Amino acid sequence: MKKNMSRNLNGMELVFEQYATQHHDAPQLITDLIAEIRPARPDQTELAIKAIQALCYLLTTDVQKARLLREAVLQLLSERNPISLFLISRHSVFTGFFSEMRRRVSHKLLPDAINNDYLIDLFALFFGKTTDEQWVSAVPDSVWAQLIHALRFDQADQAVIEACQQNLFAASQVLSYRIAALGLEPELLRNYPELEQHSSPFVMQQAELADALSAQANHAGQIDIKHILVMLDQCRAIVTKIRRNSAQTGTSINLTQLLQRMLQQVARLEELLNILHRFQHGQPADIEIVGLFKALVYSECHKNDLHEHWRENMEVMAVRVTENASRTGEHYITENRSEYYALMRSAMGAGVVIAFMAMLKLFFAKQHLAPLTEAIVFSLNYGLGFILIHILHFTVATKQPAMTAAAIAATIDNASDSKSKEMDNLVAMIANTMRSQLVAIFGNVVIVIPVAMLLAWGVLHYTGEHFITPDKAYQLLATIDPVRSGSLIYAGVAGICLFLSGLIAGYHDNLAVYNRIPQRLRAVTWLQKLLGVSRLERVAQYIENNLGALAGNFYFGCLLGGMSGLGILLGLPIDIRHITFSSAFVGFASFSLDFMLSWQAAAYAALGLVLIGLVNLAVSFSLALYVAMKSRKVRFKQWRHLLRSLATRINQHPGEFILPPKKSRNAD
Repeated sequence: MKKNMSRNLNGMELVFEQYATQHHDAPQLITDLIAEIRPARPDQTELAIKAIQALCYLLTTDVQKARLLREAVLQLLSERNPISLFLISRHSVFTGFFSEMRRRVSHKLLPDAINNDYLIDLFALFFGKTTDEQWVSAVPDSVWAQLIHALRFDQADQAVIEACQQNLFAASQVLSYRIAALGLEPELLRNYPELEQHSSPFVMQQAELADALSAQANHAGQIDIKHILVMLDQCRAIVTKIRRNSAQTGTSINLTQLLQRMLQQVARLEELLNILHRFQHGQPADIEIVGLFKALVYSECHKNDLHEHWRENMEVMAVRVTENASRTGEHYITENRSEYYALMRSAMGAGVVIAFMAMLKLFFAKQHLAPLTEAIVFSLNYGLGFILIHILHFTVATKQPAMTAAAIAATIDNASDSKSKEMDNLVAMIANTMRSQLVAIFGNVVIVIPVAMLLAWGVLHYTGEHFITPDKAYQLLATIDPVRSGSLIYAGVAGICLFLSGLIAGYHDNLAVYNRIPQRLRAVTWLQKLLGVSRLERVAQYIENNLGALAGNFYFGCLLGGMSGLGILLGLPIDIRHITFSSAFVGFASFSLDFMLSWQAAAYAALGLVLIGLVNLAVSFSLALYVAMKSRKVRFKQWRHLLRSLATRINQHPGEFILPPKKSRNAD
């Protein structure tokens, strides 16, 4: 460490010497000193701390060097147009989600030109590596405060200090104007109409700040920030309330970005006002300045970060989508035997419909249509069939995981504190979910195979020919071979489609609520005349409660039907395998071969179906659970405890994972 500190001292002394003798400008001095402080790797925080402490020692022991660095810093803060740096973004706060995404992509490919007249551009020189924010944030605030103290700003020219303060005042004013403008956005007023009925805190904070700045300019006293901070707290409370209400009223990308921007602007204005307040009362503001400095470095290093932009703006949307899936998923989780057998009957009903869908799919495949036409026909067959299944209140087993994952994530959220009662609830939820999914798969498969055979017999009886040829039957059996075909990979593709259909369903439910589609339907005059007011009311209510499910089912069908066409278009072996449809194809193939299958071939086909079902469920469930946990910001750390609890439950009550108890445990 002493060796590193000595090297840092030598390097910094050389930087100061070059600055004094070669007449470098202030930005060059700051850039060179940061390069000396910057560790080789961003996780080497101790090296950065030692380098800063070495600089503090150098400034403390050499008054001349302290003066040079102090004047350089103050020159940047007073003369290099620093106002834009203090604002939350160098770009307009009114840019849309996709326009900001395009900007970040283009600036990643072709960075901004540096204008040395603006401090915000110079920050790109000071912290030119995107990893700089890691070590800057990791260095303790007290160490950065030592550096500020070593610069002895109390010995600086008072005129320069006042110029810096005026820039802070100006930046605060701009932020205040922006907050007031955002508070008048139609999207915000639409979701919080009370702002039009009462005095808006977004507007009031600007009026309070304007009065305070006017009084300060007339030397009538110091700025009183208490009332302004109260208004800003009210602004934050309104944003929080709108976000909380979005679970019932829906949300949009524009609203999510608007609320995100407002919170950022409010937080930055509070930081600036607190710094100014301490300056005016002669109090040290080292910690506040360090907090602002770290925020500025973070903003610079992440200004073109696509992942952060997507995450910040999609969190609330993801919560809304997964909350809908959670409520839907609760209907797929059985707790007693009556619900259990009702779910099995519902799954058996879906098996009957899917057998007909599989028959139509094979019929259309016989026609050898053009690839695009075939993909459209397959998509309509699947999509309309799944919609029919939903209308008849039947259940497709593989659609359960995408829905139940969000409900499990909600239980995990409650069990994150490792309380025994909440952990027991989580284990019970997992047991309920596992047996519900098993019985749904059983209901689908146990009926779809005999119905497919019955349909094949009907065709043979009325036409005298088998529905499919023996060659086609062997091809269908080969498609589920888990070793010699890509059936498991294709089953994973189907799992992804299942996961996406869950998100689509949640998105459209959010769309129905946020855009008030049922209310708008009720207001359509020609629909009132066509259907009548009472019938239109029932239609509107049905759309309100089922738009997401209908859209999710239709698009799920389109995804399944379009995958083979996409594979042909791209020249890639892309296809899907779905356990219920594959089971139907086995039924058709077995009948066409007059059941002339050895027991080994039958067992191998059964193994292929089981593996396809497992992959369908595992992929869709894991993706849905991941998104649900990310949207809730759940960080579950009790996996060992959970696994032990599951093992204990399986050992003590193994039957609960297959068949529910006669009496629900929740009733005990």
